[in-house]
Amino acid sequence: QSQLVESGGGLVQPGGSLRLSCAASEFTLDYYAVGWFRQAPGKEREGVSCINNSGLSTHYADSVKGRFTISRDHAKNTVYLQMNNLNVEDTAVYYCAAGPEIAPINDMCNSEQWFGYWGQGTQVTVAS
Repeated sequence: QSQLVESGGGLVQPGGSLRLSCAASEFTLDYYAVGWFRQAPGKEREGVSCINNSGLSTHYADSVKGRFTISRDHAKNTVYLQMNNLNVEDTAVYYCAAGPEIAPINDMCNSEQWFGYWGQGTQVTVAS
């Protein structure tokens, strides 16, 4: 059973927006860096955006810079990914993951090895 639960995925037209949520059910996210990864059909899973435990440091893949925003709400034990101006290339299963902050956030976001907790994923489909 996943200890992270993603929500907010769905079908959206190009140019539209979605907000993904990642909630932890059995532990507090306060002490963990959290990342959003995605896997499109036929492609490897890639890091999209990550945030450190304080929320003061973030990283974005070049493909989403300026369109996606990651944030966290400690009171709600939730991390969000606001996705604007979506395009068909953003279609993928989106996963959130959490791991101890033991490396710079940009390094963590470039490798899944840093993350020990994973959700089951939520589908995002961008189509007209």
